[in-house]
Amino acid sequence: MNEWMSTFKRGLSIDNPLTVLMIGLCATLAVSTKFEGAFFMGLAVVFVLTMSSLLVALIRGLVPEQVRIPIFIVVIASFVTIVDLTMHAFLPDIYTFLGVWIPLIVVNCVILGRAEAFAYHNKPSLAVADGLGMGLGFAAVIIVLATLREFIGSGEIVFLGTTIVRLPGWYRGPGVVLLFPGAFIIFGFMVAGAGAMNRRIHGRVVETKAHCTIEEGASR
Repeated sequence: MNEWMSTFKRGLSIDNPLTVLMIGLCATLAVSTKFEGAFFMGLAVVFVLTMSSLLVALIRGLVPEQVRIPIFIVVIASFVTIVDLTMHAFLPDIYTFLGVWIPLIVVNCVILGRAEAFAYHNKPSLAVADGLGMGLGFAAVIIVLATLREFIGSGEIVFLGTTIVRLPGWYRGPGVVLLFPGAFIIFGFMVAGAGAMNRRIHGRVVETKAHCTIEEGASR
């Protein structure tokens, strides 16, 4: 259980795919202009990443190493198709907003990278932990980024046609926040904040380990 939780937590902080590994940035910056779009994009990535990691781990003993990448892509594409058709049927407005970025999840570096680097070399339970952690780490960052951009840029946050929060009518948000320059600026601050948090967490982990080692030595 400790190994499962350790693997899960790495995707949320130490190995976050966006703020640390810096992969999957194109889709992140493109769809993070609206909270609702980023929310469903995050859910889609969590689903595809977790399910594809699980399936890759289950069939890894049957997959020849020479053709593993094409097989990974077929597995990922199958789950992306499920997401694409489901969203098209039940969330047409969100589907229209996300556009080509839904099918492009197939070649998202986060998905394919975790299948190759982790799921193919580990047991299914750990593959699920890695996929879920990485997916939620991706979703958390893109949702926070979209929330900041929409709120600062437009003065309101809308979810499925309902206004969740709105600033007074006199507020005129800087339009640049909704453009790519604004996305890079806000994302840069998020990366800096995530780096500081990771350094603080890592320091605490080291201190805890050292403390436990001293206590173990003293007890002996």
